[in-house]
Amino acid sequence: MQNQTNPTQAPMDDDEINLMDLLLVIAKHNRFIIKLTLVVAVLAVVYALLQPPIFTAKTVILPPQQGSSMASMLLGQLGGLAGLAGGAAGIKGPNDLHIGMLKSRTIADVLIKRFDLQTLWEAKTMEATRKALEGSTVIASGKDGFITIEYSDKDPQFAATIANAYVEELDRLNSTLAVTEASRKRLFFERQLKGSRANLDAAENALKQTQERTGLIQLEKQGGAIIEAVANVRAQIAAKEVELAAMGAFATPQNPDYRQIQQVIVGLRAQLAKLEANSAGSDIKVPTGKLPETGLEFLRKTREFKYQETLFELLSKQFEIAKIDEAKDASLIQVVDKALMPEKKSKPKRALIVILATMMAFFIGILLAFFKEASARASLDPASAERMSLLRRYLRRGA
Repeated sequence: MQNQTNPTQAPMDDDEINLMDLLLVIAKHNRFIIKLTLVVAVLAVVYALLQPPIFTAKTVILPPQQGSSMASMLLGQLGGLAGLAGGAAGIKGPNDLHIGMLKSRTIADVLIKRFDLQTLWEAKTMEATRKALEGSTVIASGKDGFITIEYSDKDPQFAATIANAYVEELDRLNSTLAVTEASRKRLFFERQLKGSRANLDAAENALKQTQERTGLIQLEKQGGAIIEAVANVRAQIAAKEVELAAMGAFATPQNPDYRQIQQVIVGLRAQLAKLEANSAGSDIKVPTGKLPETGLEFLRKTREFKYQETLFELLSKQFEIAKIDEAKDASLIQVVDKALMPEKKSKPKRALIVILATMMAFFIGILLAFFKEASARASLDPASAERMSLLRRYLRRGA
């Protein structure tokens, strides 16, 4: 009975023996492992010391918040439904927009030419220079709404200069794009205003000729009021259509301002239809059908003149607003933290390099020790020697 063994004891003994075998292999080849680890550690120290220090300069900016433009604010002074077009909608993700501008090829090329980076880095092509610049730059947006620009270089002063130059070129590009858009809008309204002035002169001359021929000076008060109201709404519709065409040069039909102006035009047309219906109905009794032929001619000329006059006034205001938008400066980039010359290097992390290289050498040394032990034992066993030879053959073939 005493010779019986516990069935759970054998696996435990095997585990202890296997663990002991591992320790014995490590102890047997400890000199090899230690030598390899020390050699790699020394090489890592030499490598880390030979690496030049890299300094990282960081600047933090707050991009301009999208708000109401001067044109949108002043359009409210036009009164009535015309003021509804003044609402401005913010651009979704302004940080993403400015990060895209910072990473654009336009800014990269300006920086490369400004600091002659292609010569400095001895790059063969502009594309290689752009990639080198991109590799040294990190641009990111934080949850706090700030944009950080980090640039790394061997020269701490140069790193700070490049980081600040990014902000300067972003501000310049932002201003250029804003002025370009405002200029297009101003030129568009200028052309429309010239045409409107010619039409107004023609309508004024036609009315004057009619007055001289018919002897009529003015209509009765009620008819004149209706003519003025209808002409005013028609002029507002024409002005909004001109504004919509101007916005089409730089905005899509999905733009909130674009769609809002379309809704304003629909409302004005409904108002015009109501005025025209009332003028012919019983609410406002104007005996236009009973006027003599000369009176009808005078009515049409007066209505056309009022329409052209009101349209000219509206276009003049929009043209002045466009000129103000063109003249005013674009929103400036606000610098929260200007890049200063870094006092401490950011890389290389010499201690980390040495520690990681030493640890890797130690574990590789252990693996090589087990491989050497397995090779020694395989040489004593013909079957194992054959498998080891086959393994080496496969490894050579793969290499």
